[in-house]
Amino acid sequence: MAEQDKPETGWRGSREGWLDAAYAALVREGVDAVKIMPLAEQLKLSRTSFYWFFKDREALLTALAELWEARTTAPLIAATRDYGETETEAMLNVIACFLSAETFDARLEFAMRGWGLKDPAILSRVTDADQRRLAALSAMLERWGHDAQDADVRARTIYLVQIGYISMQASESLETRLTRIPKYVEIYTGRPPEPREIARFRARFES
Repeated sequence: MAEQDKPETGWRGSREGWLDAAYAALVREGVDAVKIMPLAEQLKLSRTSFYWFFKDREALLTALAELWEARTTAPLIAATRDYGETETEAMLNVIACFLSAETFDARLEFAMRGWGLKDPAILSRVTDADQRRLAALSAMLERWGHDAQDADVRARTIYLVQIGYISMQASESLETRLTRIPKYVEIYTGRPPEPREIARFRARFES
């Protein structure tokens, strides 16, 4: 079998396996824990098998940063564009994104912000993501009739509250969070959600 035809899984593991292990190390201990040899030992693989999937450690770190974008920024921006019959329903779409680990990976977000304190390039990437997220929130609010300044302030209120939850690693039960959602929506949009909208929203998390 030619070398280029060899499968990408098996005794050397897989790209996804190495990336998953790096992700776990990053969110558990920070970027300094993302090192090839400890990951190899954890996966019970040889160090050389790593190089089948990544050129070097820097390539692995780049893949982690791309994973973070895919698990946070991309779904949040998509949520700001999701269909909503009303502005309050559109805001509930955004809040739902933040509440699910499948659409906004808060652990990875926290780890990336810690990584950014050590790496100017990562800090720049996080800052850029902040601006793109805020711009998407502002644009959503403008589509619902808020003027630019009002939309900007409301977007910052929405976003900084969420980043505050993540940065403080706030411990709050889902039920407690859900009981606060109607008032958050009213603060964010200037109008309370309809009971039917809250019922549909809660059904997303209680089914």
